[in-house]
Amino acid sequence: MIRYIRWCAYSCVLLLAALLVNVARVQVWESAAYGANPANKRPAIARYAEPRGNLLVDGHPVTGSRDSGQLLRYERTYTDGPLYAPVTGFSSQTYGTSFAERAEDALLAGTDPGLSAFPLWYDLSRGRPAGGDAVTTLRAAVQRAAYRGLGGRRGAAVALEPATGRILALVSSPSYDPGLLSGTGTKVKAAWARLNADPAKPMLNRALRETYPPGSTFKIVTAAAALDAGVVTDVDAPTRTPDPYPLPGTSTLLPNAGTGCEDASMAEAVQWSCNTVMAKVGVQVGLEGMVAAAERFGFNDERLRVPSWVSRSNFDTDMSPDQLALSSIGQFNTRATPLQMAMVAAAVAQGGEIETPYLVDRTTRHGGGLVRRTAPHTLGRAMSPPTALRLQELMVKVVEEGTGRNAAIPGARVGGKTGTAQHGVGNAGTPYAWFIGWAAAAGAPQPGVAVAVVVEDASAVRGDISGNGAAAPIARAMMESALAAGPR
Repeated sequence: MIRYIRWCAYSCVLLLAALLVNVARVQVWESAAYGANPANKRPAIARYAEPRGNLLVDGHPVTGSRDSGQLLRYERTYTDGPLYAPVTGFSSQTYGTSFAERAEDALLAGTDPGLSAFPLWYDLSRGRPAGGDAVTTLRAAVQRAAYRGLGGRRGAAVALEPATGRILALVSSPSYDPGLLSGTGTKVKAAWARLNADPAKPMLNRALRETYPPGSTFKIVTAAAALDAGVVTDVDAPTRTPDPYPLPGTSTLLPNAGTGCEDASMAEAVQWSCNTVMAKVGVQVGLEGMVAAAERFGFNDERLRVPSWVSRSNFDTDMSPDQLALSSIGQFNTRATPLQMAMVAAAVAQGGEIETPYLVDRTTRHGGGLVRRTAPHTLGRAMSPPTALRLQELMVKVVEEGTGRNAAIPGARVGGKTGTAQHGVGNAGTPYAWFIGWAAAAGAPQPGVAVAVVVEDASAVRGDISGNGAAAPIARAMMESALAAGPR
């Protein structure tokens, strides 16, 4: 009898061991697979069981959470949703997250290990701390100035702090209310379908994800390349450029929009936006030199994050001389995001250095304790300091006496460059109106803001479209707001 009891005990021990092994298999080795199974609702229920952390602008939350009383309890809410949508993106129980909501998701959802001094405790208890907050670099006044200036027209506007890379404003127009996508059900699905079918593409982040031909604003890059390469040593010397200019190796003549560009100096070419002179200068710099210069400004770089990813701005690396001439005035295949062109203006303002742009200044715990702080980081030197100073002088002349007078701010030193970019088959599309620039307050040692503005549908009358008329007033309002707000 004792022998049978012993065998029974051995069997029970073996079964217990097998049970423990199976429990370990399910909870350790296969837990990820079970968690990712679409039929498992527990992760979603846990994710929305507590309020989400917030995104802050000027110390005030522009997001929130609403108790829906449903199985997925807390839904995202947005204050001034369309104003900040290009920055916040959406947090949807149906469609996931985008932009800052995605980039800072672990922090906002409370799963970031940095939110707790003892993250292992939350792993063991299967709990989580309250979601943290992300403090953005935005200035509300600058953001509103850009949003009001665009007024629902298709386009984008970006403002940077040249010394640090902080993004002070990032607007894409037209915009949308991300709160429409927060929950679940037929209304959310209908809103998603309507927004994606809208021909104006309100969910497209034109500031970060759309690339445009930069037109004459790219002439700042060409001028920097020419000065650094020694192709131009005296910006006031005549360039012996005919008007129109024969594109190298072709019978095509490149005209100017205005008059007075024949044999103009490079200073006059920047001031009055002479295509002929800057196309010739780009050809003189050569393909290798122009590619190197464009890449120093950030073109052809796919790694930029702010922290959301940014579309790659393009400057072709294999072109014929005639194509290079067109690329040097921001046409042909040259394309840039508005953020990239704001970086061009910031590089001039900062003496040639480009700081990495960023949108999140710091992240904090729910109670306010610091989790991480973003430190300014340089992307590199785009041009020499003497070249940057010379370009500052040329850009100031554009605003004071040239094509960008609508950007002038009384009492401030303002530099800029206008652009009207052709596009479409045979350049038949409505030209894009551009302005890039920077501003320094009276007595300030260096500029405090750099901006880029592009307007897609500037005017119904093609001949009336100009960067000075459509984009420069928006840039002026943004720069005025930034200077009034002062440094953070």
